[in-house]
Amino acid sequence: MPMPTEERVSQLVAELVARRGFDLEGVAIVAAGNGELAPVRVKVTVDSDGPANLDAIAALSREMSELLDAAGDFGESAYLLEVTTPGVERPLTTERHWRRAQGRKVRVKLADGAERIEGKARFDARVGRLADDAATIALVIGGKAKPHRVPVPLADIAEAVVQVEFNAPGAAELELAGGIAPGRPVPGEEPADLAAPGQHLDTPTEGVAE
Repeated sequence: MPMPTEERVSQLVAELVARRGFDLEGVAIVAAGNGELAPVRVKVTVDSDGPANLDAIAALSREMSELLDAAGDFGESAYLLEVTTPGVERPLTTERHWRRAQGRKVRVKLADGAERIEGKARFDARVGRLADDAATIALVIGGKAKPHRVPVPLADIAEAVVQVEFNAPGAAELELAGGIAPGRPVPGEEPADLAAPGQHLDTPTEGVAE
């Protein structure tokens, strides 16, 4: 029996994810081993405005496993279900990504033809507040030494990826950024159990279809 597509799994779990207060960020299906009988890994990435809640993710994982088993799309094939939150080095592609990344350091690449920021098309910045109309993002550039804020249209940004930080940002940087998004850890000061990119949780039964 052929495996369901990532689009099909997304359709199956989307309502459950939304009902539990999460946003569905993506589904990936990859081989979890070698050989024809090796299970596949179904990785479902979710996010929310609040801090990572492992109990809530564990409950979501169990419900999702039951839902996928009941749908029967995997037939007799074994699969491993992994429910995860986005890793630190994540691309920012939607308005909610920018809003949740407030206070984080990002590496920005401007689109071709966009006005350069202080002569640069690629630069590091700290994410500030998203404008009310969600058309412009305030970026803090200059680092700890000379932080200053510049407005950049989201349409001018071709790529932006959150960066791993091992040291806390400067106080002036954070003030200009408007602080950290509510419920998010301070960059460089994450607790040990949240510092690893992508909190994840496999279902207790590893999602093996019966």
